Amino acid sequence: MSKKIVILGCENSHANAFLNAIKNSEKYDVEVLGVYSDEQDPPKKLAEEFGVPVMEHYTDGVGKVDGVIITARHGDNHYKYAKPYLSVGIPLFIDKPITVSEEDAIAFAKELKAYSVPVTGGSSCRFEKTVLKLKKDVAEDVDGKTLGGYVRAPLNSKMGYGGFYFYSQHLVEIVGEIYGRFPKSVQATAHGEHITVVFHYEDYDVTGEFTEGIFTYYAARSAEKGVCCSELIIGSECFEAEFDAFYDLLEGKEQELTYEAFMAPVFVLNAIQRSLQTGKAELIGKIEE
Repeated sequence: MSKKIVILGCENSHANAFLNAIKNSEKYDVEVLGVYSDEQDPPKKLAEEFGVPVMEHYTDGVGKVDGVIITARHGDNHYKYAKPYLSVGIPLFIDKPITVSEEDAIAFAKELKAYSVPVTGGSSCRFEKTVLKLKKDVAEDVDGKTLGGYVRAPLNSKMGYGGFYFYSQHLVEIVGEIYGRFPKSVQATAHGEHITVVFHYEDYDVTGEFTEGIFTYYAARSAEKGVCCSELIIGSECFEAEFDAFYDLLEGKEQELTYEAFMAPVFVLNAIQRSLQTGKAELIGKIEE
């Protein structure tokens, strides 16, 4: 029997990618009951291209679906869209940024736990093949112990979807996927539109570079016996991998990340913002397990 879902906040390109996957791949048995956005044009375009119904309100799928994809461009809408569906306990896909404020992250995680809601999402970049290789290298001390790292990723803060928060989880989640989701503190410095962030871990530091409007990604790891650096290819394979993770939840498989790890990027992003304001290293909060 087909799994029934809705896609909320469908102005994001993920909606197109996921609908293409559902339409063109035989491995997904999914029926999309509707798409919704606070903006009028995106769902209309999806209806024309994919023949999916346009929802009048984001709550229209409550009690009718097996899962929900939330991929609004503005992270402040994610918790709002999810909230009516939480008590049912069905799987959720939440796009980046998971949410914007730490207060929402804490409240969101509390409800996810209370209703045992399976959840996945975040940045598709964490599924990129070099990211996964570097994660494995760190875990296995390939070429010796890790001495540090470097990640470069874009900002896209001028579109009106939360400014800094709109795109910045990509870099933060690449760092977290490779080196661990709970760095102790961050120190950020802005040079015009270019932002450098030092992520302080227990045994080493990782440097991140946000490049406004320059859409290239790099990741590097420095180890005792060598350095591995590569450009990251963020494309359809990453989108497919994150949809696979959601489909696994629809099929009853367990979620990959704890709620604490899933929400961790929200606290890192807020610490970066504080550091930009204070000029000092800022400790990173987290949800206590």
